[in-house]
Amino acid sequence: MPKGTGNVIAQNRKANHDYFIEETYEAGIVLQGTEIKSVRQSRVNLKESFAKIQNGEVFVYNMHINAYEQGNRYNHDPIRTRKLLLHKKQINKLIGLTKEKGYSLVPLKLYIKDGYAKVLLGLARGKKNYDKRESLKKKEANRQIERAFKDRQQ
Repeated sequence: MPKGTGNVIAQNRKANHDYFIEETYEAGIVLQGTEIKSVRQSRVNLKESFAKIQNGEVFVYNMHINAYEQGNRYNHDPIRTRKLLLHKKQINKLIGLTKEKGYSLVPLKLYIKDGYAKVLLGLARGKKNYDKRESLKKKEANRQIERAFKDRQQ
């Protein structure tokens, strides 16, 4: 099964607009009791989230998982820092890559795979404004080409 497939819960659509995604990594995520129930209800927002490596471990920040409605006092802090689970080799490789100027780790998707919550992490390099405009022009040109082919087939 390719990376990023499964029951997709949340996507960071803005990431492809703001960054060039060089590589992707699939990581497990450490969740507390009621968090997985909120994840299964698709009550997650990845918009402002990012990942950092600290002391040889990867953590995701600003990932918003809403409190579970039936969780009462066992609920969690919605934007707490959560640990990501990666192999040591992958973490060492990411440490080297993120030390380069302009690279960062961005969560692209949160999904359920084989009963476990997984995060698709992207090694990203920031886009400048002119890169963003260029991407939008290419996307619009591709849409027009698709429309032309669709009209021609009918």
